[in-house]
Amino acid sequence: MKNLVIVESPTKARTIGRFLGSDYSIKFSMGHVLDLPKSKLGVDIDNDFKPQLQMVEDKKSIVLELQKLAKKADLVILATDPDREGEAIAANIKQLLSSENKGLSGKFKRIVFHEITKDAIEEAVKRPRAVDDNLVDAQIARRVLDRLVGYQISPILWQKVRRGLSAGRVQSVALRFIVEREREIEKFSKEPYYTIHAIFVGKSSKNGVVFDLILINDKRIDEQKTFTLYDGEYKISKTTITKEEIAKDLIKDMQKLSYIVSDVNQKEVRRSPFPPHTTSVLQQDGARRFGYPGKRTMSLAQKLYEEGFITYHRTDSVVIASSAINAFRTYIKSTYGEEYLPEKPNFYATKQKAAQEAHEGIRPTNIKRTVEDVRKELGNDYAKIYDLIWRRSLASQMSDAIIESTAVIAKTKTKSSKGNIYTFRTNGSVLKFDGFLKINPQALQDKKLPQYTVGEDLEPEKISDEPHETPPPPRYNDASLIQTLEEKEIGRPSTYASIISTLTDRAYVERVERRFEPTFVGEAVNDFLVANFSTIDDIPFTAQMETDLDEVAQGKKEWVKMMKEFYKPFSKSLAEVKEGAKRVKIETEKTDEECPECHQSNLVVRTGRFGKFLSCGRFPDCKFTKPFVEKTKLKCPKDDGDIIIKKTRKGRKFYGCSNYPNCDFAAWKLEDIRGVSKRSMTMEKKRVEEKNGDQPKQATS
Repeated sequence: MKNLVIVESPTKARTIGRFLGSDYSIKFSMGHVLDLPKSKLGVDIDNDFKPQLQMVEDKKSIVLELQKLAKKADLVILATDPDREGEAIAANIKQLLSSENKGLSGKFKRIVFHEITKDAIEEAVKRPRAVDDNLVDAQIARRVLDRLVGYQISPILWQKVRRGLSAGRVQSVALRFIVEREREIEKFSKEPYYTIHAIFVGKSSKNGVVFDLILINDKRIDEQKTFTLYDGEYKISKTTITKEEIAKDLIKDMQKLSYIVSDVNQKEVRRSPFPPHTTSVLQQDGARRFGYPGKRTMSLAQKLYEEGFITYHRTDSVVIASSAINAFRTYIKSTYGEEYLPEKPNFYATKQKAAQEAHEGIRPTNIKRTVEDVRKELGNDYAKIYDLIWRRSLASQMSDAIIESTAVIAKTKTKSSKGNIYTFRTNGSVLKFDGFLKINPQALQDKKLPQYTVGEDLEPEKISDEPHETPPPPRYNDASLIQTLEEKEIGRPSTYASIISTLTDRAYVERVERRFEPTFVGEAVNDFLVANFSTIDDIPFTAQMETDLDEVAQGKKEWVKMMKEFYKPFSKSLAEVKEGAKRVKIETEKTDEECPECHQSNLVVRTGRFGKFLSCGRFPDCKFTKPFVEKTKLKCPKDDGDIIIKKTRKGRKFYGCSNYPNCDFAAWKLEDIRGVSKRSMTMEKKRVEEKNGDQPKQATS
């Protein structure tokens, strides 16, 4: 019979089927065929933490079909994804298919490829190997570790905080980042400061150029302050001018003076392209550019990989295969010209200590396949992610951009009446050669300065001050949280999307203007875990676990020994917390609205499985509840109704008018509403009416 090739998904099976001949039958498992049971711990702690895997309920018919086909096949080829999870799926499929017939075990071969192309598949088939037990052990260790933490801490949360809550080894640390940041923002004291700017005119600059005050008596006026946060250091810059009267006094002193150009410093600056995307960076780019959660970006990338458009999208590496580099260089030379091609290929070092997923960065499998090709075949959202990957990959092999940078210094000719010498500076830059920026443009705007000469006289046309406040540390968004998780080595890049999704699904955090804020429930869970499981719910422990898992994958450490080292102190903590920990009360947000049922308490805002709702503050004695309408401080530009926060059927937040359905105004962002005026809405309405032939009714007295 034919050789049987087993992959995870129908899409992947269909794509591979285009490259293998009639001697191969391609089937799919629809992901995992074995998993831990959902209804119990599923780990035999007393028997070396053996996982009690069972067949996934809805996979029985698939497994039966695969078993029948495997008996008839000459060879069973396991072609699951090239990472630890893919290796574990391959091992489980082999286990299930050979369990009924031990004679099948010699038929199994494992192939690995990092792109679904004809050459890659054919090469992989020529180089089969056995299932890598070390990678399988690392995946088993992760599943067992996460199950022990989640399934043994979660019941304590039910008992001590509230039913229905859950904890996770990695998600709890991610939650702590968000909660700690919120409290750091609350504690932060803003400090006022002022900057001073002068518009100087002269022989070379008759229209005037803005300069910034940088020195008084050769002493810098800017200073940097460093704050120690939970996730590291936070640095801010401010000036020593802290009061408006000081700024006004300085301006008065410097207005009467004459100035001179004391220095013109011009230099060439080279900007190098970034390496290709890793999983983490792709998720960050998807969040920054399109506002996509990591889960959405990974879903789009998964489809692009399975359809053969990009290489494997779960990777820590930034290496590009030599064949791809040659294809990129040929394309760059023929499309953009030889000046855009560096003399030698650009090579990048992988930052991760143990880049353990695929062997390449994320790149197109064929650089000639355009964004339009993807848009026509898969749709616009897929095209957006492909465009990011295509541009960054190709740009990584292009020449540096060359920028001419100019700094001009202006000083007072003489001391002021206060005995001060003031020094100002302005900076300019001009793009001399765009290089890689030709296809991967970044925020860069030319600021061409006049041709100043040293000794040139300048006169202040206007000198003004500008007030500022030191900004608190920013709340995390998808991109910055993923970046922090990666920097602190918390979890794996392939798990970041599910970590964030779990936090939002559990209502531990919510997105407000694309940034994460903890809910009262999230704060209560975090505080309980920090108070009672501080070793586990912290950066060093979680990062060390990842290092240990990497060593298991490399065959340097036994996973059972790792579990024993972890579980002994953990089980002791569990027993102590069950007995001694106090119950935590979830804070509620009080309102001014009286309960209409009992009239003995005001309503409070609570968070349930489906989000926020209002209930009586005397719950459970009074069980009155009603929907919570979350208002903003903005008015509808159409009818002056209150702008409230709503959700789509898929749970995405948007802003709409409280007078719906009489008013259908809606927007995704608050800034979109602030930018709309009543007048513009009226004009738009009039334009539409005139276009449709509608005439406004004549007003009557």
